[in-house]
Amino acid sequence: MPYTTQSLVVDGEAGAVPPSNAAQEEPVPTLSKNKLKKLRRDQAWEEGREKRREIRKIKNKERKERKRAAAHKDVPSESPQAKMKAEDAAESQAAKKPKHSKNIQLPISFVIDCGFDDLMSDGERKSLASQITRSYSDNHRAPFRSCLFVSSFGGHLKERYDTVLSGNHRSWKGIRFLEGDFEEAARQADELMKGGGLGGKLAGAFEQRESTQPAGTYAESGEIVYLTSDSPDTLTELKPYSTYIIGGIVDKNRHKGICYKRAMDRGMKTAKLPIGDYMKMTSRFVLATNHVVEIMLRWLELGDWAKAFLQVIPKRKGGTLRNGDRILNESSTASSTHAEDAYDEPLERDRTEREKTVEAGRSEIVDDDKTATEAMEAGKQQPP
Repeated sequence: MPYTTQSLVVDGEAGAVPPSNAAQEEPVPTLSKNKLKKLRRDQAWEEGREKRREIRKIKNKERKERKRAAAHKDVPSESPQAKMKAEDAAESQAAKKPKHSKNIQLPISFVIDCGFDDLMSDGERKSLASQITRSYSDNHRAPFRSCLFVSSFGGHLKERYDTVLSGNHRSWKGIRFLEGDFEEAARQADELMKGGGLGGKLAGAFEQRESTQPAGTYAESGEIVYLTSDSPDTLTELKPYSTYIIGGIVDKNRHKGICYKRAMDRGMKTAKLPIGDYMKMTSRFVLATNHVVEIMLRWLELGDWAKAFLQVIPKRKGGTLRNGDRILNESSTASSTHAEDAYDEPLERDRTEREKTVEAGRSEIVDDDKTATEAMEAGKQQPP
């Protein structure tokens, strides 16, 4: 019978154990129950990927068939009047299309610095991956887009993109994933923007400023700026042929000032978005990575920080313009990208209902007190 322990008890006494190969081997690390549950859940998710894909195909096909059936139901006959009406509707729809149906590449670069992989938990890395995906989507669909880079792409974040997200990022266009740090990404961005027109042309907000500066001087005035809310300097405008670095970290404010310190250690210029110049906030000025990217994309389109903030900053931040206007207006319908914002309106309705209930209870108490007082007065006035 093989010995598997370091000591042997015989007749109540401990004896020495003969040497064993098993004792010399390194102990196998045991996983916690939560870790095992997470691994089983991830494995089940991966095994059901193909099934979910088939279900999505079936649902998309059914949805298209319902749309076609509804379209045929709305047009019962092919009368000349119906044809003319359909043609007029098509012309009207074509007239409503925006001028810039194809997005324009501008000579400006955004770098998402992901060199904080070891400072985040699995859930925070998952959130960062979602923010990077959203940033790519916003940049890809923007009428005026930037050259987008993701630096220090490795570790657990890259593993998630390669496994859980099936490596879809390899087919993305207009974005570059680099293993090098943000300084290497900035050098490549500078070469891209100044090399043979591949970096884009001056349009959008840059087109309005082109006439105020001699041709050829923009490329020379380009700069590299690390954006951080801890910087003492405020960004007034975005400049062509410049690179703006955004800290790709989700830490719930555990590591305060880490992006600012990272930039200072490299001797790099820093700046913060001019949120405080245009808005009053009930919370911190720290925004998610995709919000920073989207704000700058909006500025490239509109050339106005106030409008950009109104359209992007989530309503849950409780922002108000410096002139007193609330952020909750028509332009803020496309602002929120976080799931928490979906709960803002229900919570507000519940709060309103609670206030109404409390107010009704107070009214009932006042009425009861009034009735009791009147009864007492009436009793005093009755003759003996």
